[in-house]
Amino acid sequence: MMPAPLPWTALAPLIVLAGSAVVVMAVIAFHRGHRLTLALTLIGLGATLALLPAAARAPRAATSLLTVDGFALFFIGLAAAAALVVALLGYDYLSRQEVRREEFYILLLVATLGAATLAAASHLVSFFLGLEILSVSLYGLNAYLHRQALPLEAGIKYLVLAASSAAFLLFGMALLYAATGTMSFAGLAGALPAAPTSLVLPGAMLVLVGVGFKLGLVPFHLWTPDVYQGAPAPVAAFIATASKAGVFAVLLRFFYLAGGSHSQRAMLAITVLAIASMVGGNLLALRQRNLKRLLAYSSIAHMGYLLVALEAASASRAMAAAAVGFYFLAYFITTLAAFGVISLLSNGAGEPADVEDYRGLYWRRPWLALVLTAMLLSLAGIPLTAGFLAKFYVVAAGAAATLWLLLLVLVVTSVIGLFYYLRVVAAVFAAPGAAPALALTRPLAWSGGCVLGVLLAALIWIGVYPQPFLHLVLSLPLR
Repeated sequence: MMPAPLPWTALAPLIVLAGSAVVVMAVIAFHRGHRLTLALTLIGLGATLALLPAAARAPRAATSLLTVDGFALFFIGLAAAAALVVALLGYDYLSRQEVRREEFYILLLVATLGAATLAAASHLVSFFLGLEILSVSLYGLNAYLHRQALPLEAGIKYLVLAASSAAFLLFGMALLYAATGTMSFAGLAGALPAAPTSLVLPGAMLVLVGVGFKLGLVPFHLWTPDVYQGAPAPVAAFIATASKAGVFAVLLRFFYLAGGSHSQRAMLAITVLAIASMVGGNLLALRQRNLKRLLAYSSIAHMGYLLVALEAASASRAMAAAAVGFYFLAYFITTLAAFGVISLLSNGAGEPADVEDYRGLYWRRPWLALVLTAMLLSLAGIPLTAGFLAKFYVVAAGAAATLWLLLLVLVVTSVIGLFYYLRVVAAVFAAPGAAPALALTRPLAWSGGCVLGVLLAALIWIGVYPQPFLHLVLSLPLR
């Protein structure tokens, strides 16, 4: 009997991403051109986004390894859109660096393919494969400016810790397979109740440790501030958005399909990680003077907030998936724009580091100052921003699941977070010193300025009129 043909329409976004990386690599072999490489990358990412509606009408179970449903396509779209923004920011950023620029876009496309594979993974094999495609690309992206000390250090640290986390994850998967004899998420749900606890419990904990490293959850967060600080600003933006979204998407699918929402031990472990990340991320950010490190610790806290929605899947998986989707939509916009400002303020010698470097920014670059302020207020959850509604829906999902302790910690730590966000805003609008730290003589790049304008408009739109986006995320039930 012949096997059923593959549903190419459902797999088209992934195929286009992989094909785009191959095309860019082949073109570079014959002709190096920074602008041409950017154009090919944007075409590939644009085609990926254009194919999402057609893929949504295709069968969900594309292969035994991938489930291309609305939930997966939403996160694939977010990853492709984030990569498109990073490519535009990277064009201006790399133009000021003395490095070969074209390979950056190959690594970016491959990393996006890894994040997209994670979003659609429904099997331990595709889970690990997507994670490694993503991680190996990020090794090179982090250390892309290899002649500078900080990027090289960031690349080495991410390499060592990501490889360690992959070892934990793979060992945990091996224990789960030994206990159940299956590697599909749905198959694990049926086999786990009868499986020996001596294998299942350490296996599940090791998988959680591996995922915790990738998400930067406390206590697996030690790499996060150093990598964010050392990596080029566009790369840090990609790590904070597309990379973490892909990992969180597969974690939510694995947690639900494998029956984690019915396990008291799994729920307890998620609760501990959520509280530790919310408290630790915010408290550690209070003492940070480096803006990229501050955003790194902030991202740890935001991953803790998202774990509240993850745990709410025990009461309503539809509400949990919608809360996670809307939160990531708002988080993508704010984080990409915040790192975009850092990228546009950088020069060939480096990036603005200390918060004091931004003192008086409004009086020298009012457009960048307004964008950075809006994004920081959204991260803080101020009303009329997308960040406020994102936290509101996470709270609503947690309340539906009666997660009162987590919600109390979320509210208290969000108030703590206001301090360090507003400290940066105060510096931006303060009177500039006699010798400003940033000598802003270079004109603003048109590509970066347009990208920030679109992100700011999206932030305000979602904050003021969120109904279309709510309708979108509410149509993403997790299956």
